[in-house]
Amino acid sequence: MRELLITENRARLRTWLASGYALFIVYASLSPFSGWREQGLNFAEVLGAPLLLTYTAFDAIINLLSYLPFGFLAGIALRARFGALPSVIASLCLGALLSAGMEYLQMYLPARISSNMDLLSNSAGALLGALLAVSIASWAWFFTRLTRWRSDFFHQGKEMDFGLALLALWMFGQINPSLPMLGNVFISEMARRPFATLPHAPFDWWESGAVTLNLLMLGALMLTLLRLPRSIVTALLTVLSVVALAKFVTAAVLLKSWALLLWINGEAMLGMLLGMLLLLSVLWLPRAVVIGSGAAAAITYFVIVNFVFDSNTPAAAMSVYHWHYGHLLNYNGLAQTIALIFPLLLIFHLWRTRKV
Repeated sequence: MRELLITENRARLRTWLASGYALFIVYASLSPFSGWREQGLNFAEVLGAPLLLTYTAFDAIINLLSYLPFGFLAGIALRARFGALPSVIASLCLGALLSAGMEYLQMYLPARISSNMDLLSNSAGALLGALLAVSIASWAWFFTRLTRWRSDFFHQGKEMDFGLALLALWMFGQINPSLPMLGNVFISEMARRPFATLPHAPFDWWESGAVTLNLLMLGALMLTLLRLPRSIVTALLTVLSVVALAKFVTAAVLLKSWALLLWINGEAMLGMLLGMLLLLSVLWLPRAVVIGSGAAAAITYFVIVNFVFDSNTPAAAMSVYHWHYGHLLNYNGLAQTIALIFPLLLIFHLWRTRKV
């Protein structure tokens, strides 16, 4: 089948996504970034240690699946510039180098274990992802339709590529099932089990306000991306439906049965209703006003999350999970970090697109 020729502009978004996922790996591998010290380990000895030492099949699967998306995104970005074989080799090398760097740095973190099996399984995941990428890259009909769809609905340009990557970042942070829909405060033991007799929790107006602001930020971002602003309601409902579905699936897999639907609470519902009404009220205003409103919402959200909410650590939600692997703490911490940095990245994006 004839290979699809992909231009530099069309490859830019994939490069953003691959770079962003690499940062996710760095975060998950090195968080909480504390306790660094020399432990008398030698990296050559780590690489030469007996394989399968204190290693389980679950560890291998998790590490392979963690690097598979990186290999895929790197491969699909490189395939835009190089042939199939060079793209696979380069993606494998990038994945192996990234994994080796993480394993090396983990030697200085007492809470982490540096392992040659981690390096092998991570590299295997990157290789599988790259092979999948070059296979899909030959589907000319698929990319032709995808490109036409994107051109019909979204503006073009490097600013818009960054905005689409920012949208993907927001969605990734929102699918965590221990966070309420569009919320920031982790569900914890204070959440009541069905039929349990516990003190009534007062309605949290701050949390509801944060949900409203979160939706306003998402709306401002999408208004800068969409060619037709009047399609914002349909686009928002699509994004929120995808997030809700992903949230339900991850909740079904990770959470205890009684906590399956705790991410749908009254604060979130009221916040989304108010957010939709406010978005509709600014929809027909000049672009400069919309961008200014989005920036104001981002600043207010950042202030509320950092200076109003009580401390709510990622560990607070561990009681609602039926899994107890350490990966969940990294997952929750990553979701919290995305919620904190997204307003700043959005302000940067709005500033860049103010004259577009």
